[in-house]
Amino acid sequence: MSTPELRLDRKPFISLVDKASHALSVDMVREARARGYPFVRLAHNAVFGTLFGEGGRISDMAARAGITKQSMGEVVRELVDVGVLEMSVDPDDRRAKVVTYTQLGLEVTNGGRRYLETLEKLFADRFGDADYEATRRVLEGVTELLARGGPADTNPDDAVGARG
Repeated sequence: MSTPELRLDRKPFISLVDKASHALSVDMVREARARGYPFVRLAHNAVFGTLFGEGGRISDMAARAGITKQSMGEVVRELVDVGVLEMSVDPDDRRAKVVTYTQLGLEVTNGGRRYLETLEKLFADRFGDADYEATRRVLEGVTELLARGGPADTNPDDAVGARG
């Protein structure tokens, strides 16, 4: 397998991933507003993408989003103010707060999840199931590779698409 050459006549991979991520985030906000939630903004994706199930702590959500606790706290407070979230005392640690969705919050997030399913189908239809699944595998592989520390810590035999 040859190493791809960095070419000046095309965007770097990181730029493509960044632009795709931003376009998806903007599209999700646009769709939420179209569904009747005009208060949704890009910063809220940090919460919608990290708050699951029975709720969570701000510190855990911030770690999953890759932002500071203070930044996550600001976004959480904003969503509490518009009625999407509520905070309560953590029964396991009375000093901590647990963040959960209100009924309105569940409506917003469930609608967002349904829309994500629609997007996934659109992408598979547009690009073909095989290419879409290959893209997902490559992006998952890139994420895993870089989470391990990048090329210096990587065995080439473990690389995505390596044949065994």
